Amino acid sequence: MSSTPRAESQPSLPPDCPQLLVVLSAGLGLLLWGVAAARHGLLQSNAYDLGLFDQWAWLIGSGAAPISSMEQVHVLADHGAWMLYLAGGAYRMLPSLHWLLGSQALALSFTALPIWWLAEQAGLSRRRCWLACSLWWLQPVVFNAALFDFHPETWVMPAFALALWAEREGRPRLWLALLLLLLGCRDGLVLITSGMAIDLAWRRRWRWSLAAGGLSVGWLLILSRWLYPLLRNGEGPKAASRMFSHLGGDPTTVLSGLDWSGGAEYLLLLCLPCIWLWRRASVSTLLIGLPLVLVNLLSAAASYRTLVHHYSLPLAVVAVVACIDGLQQQHQPQRTFPWMLCWAVACWLVLAKPWFFTGPYLARLPQLQAVHEAKVLIQQEDAVLTTSYLVPQLSQRTTISFPKKKQSMPHDAAAWNVLLLNPSDPGWGSSRKVQKSLLTQARDRNWTCRSWPSGLELCRAPAAAKQQPRHGNAPSDSHPTP
Repeated sequence: MSSTPRAESQPSLPPDCPQLLVVLSAGLGLLLWGVAAARHGLLQSNAYDLGLFDQWAWLIGSGAAPISSMEQVHVLADHGAWMLYLAGGAYRMLPSLHWLLGSQALALSFTALPIWWLAEQAGLSRRRCWLACSLWWLQPVVFNAALFDFHPETWVMPAFALALWAEREGRPRLWLALLLLLLGCRDGLVLITSGMAIDLAWRRRWRWSLAAGGLSVGWLLILSRWLYPLLRNGEGPKAASRMFSHLGGDPTTVLSGLDWSGGAEYLLLLCLPCIWLWRRASVSTLLIGLPLVLVNLLSAAASYRTLVHHYSLPLAVVAVVACIDGLQQQHQPQRTFPWMLCWAVACWLVLAKPWFFTGPYLARLPQLQAVHEAKVLIQQEDAVLTTSYLVPQLSQRTTISFPKKKQSMPHDAAAWNVLLLNPSDPGWGSSRKVQKSLLTQARDRNWTCRSWPSGLELCRAPAAAKQQPRHGNAPSDSHPTP
């Protein structure tokens, strides 16, 4: 079986990989960075999550308390992502959200290197090693995750693939270190380490399974019993109650309330790019994704069951490694037409979103000049209330948020000294009515206002009327579509 470890007494180093693979990984990483930057420049990025993580990284780099003005939570109370402090170090040298976009793109692209090592470890031919790397690059969720703002778990996709290599190579210290890196980027990755424990138990590698399971349970206990209550005034994980509260009560009611059709479509799209290469030897590896798949299926948010968002990104690694296991059992023909590669390209064209740049991502072109002029008028110390898609343009400040449709208290224009709103295009999570009300309040208080033909309006409080800004309320855990 492909998952059988090599001798643990003499562990080897990762083999060399072709120079062309490194060059291609770098080139594709720069390309992904470019398209993500273009999407941001076209005003298609959002408060959740690029603006959120950009503000946290900027606060860390500035030496301020990393507490989001949009969620009023400490960075470690969000998903326990202590790796974000590394981004804060980069922001200390040069505050730019391109640290996030660029590192995300390069990490996703360079995941091909441990994929190559896994393929060589399985004894695949050079041609099939290239196929495995191509399957990774052509995973729709990889492209979509690179575009869809920023999420720190993208950083550790190379570590996840390398952890699978280290486990199969019999390198426990490297393996455990890589698992710790995974957990340091998002609490949800505990589902992957739990899945690895299931896979290892399936293969009767009991000590390794207990190590992965113990690490998973231990990290969950640290977060839920200590870190989150400490930083959230006694509250536990923020997402659990909202995402899974519908699972309480009568089993019949719970089953009838699940999104069965959406779940079936999600499973189909998830498997489609790689399923033709899976074999019996792939089952063990596919078990790694089982906990994450179940959580995504049971979640109340439909965004968990799409390839547009980042929630299924680790499953792409699982799918490609399962292909490597399947290819190990298949006869290598001399020369055949690359049907599988063509199929992967077709799936990418259908399920990835490159064509958004020909239409949906161009919708805010008429606003670009107005936004540029408005940004020049906003000072670093201003407390800004703006639309969700403008938050990432201005998020490197202590106080910024966007007006939400659902809020437990009325909006108060006096809580901010700058409003930058566009009622004709209110953005995700807001509404025309809410933004018009805020602008009306500002004019009634004799704020200085300026408007542009695109519908954008900027209002500033008189200097004497400037008040201490109040942070916005905690948002829901749903996300916009890129």
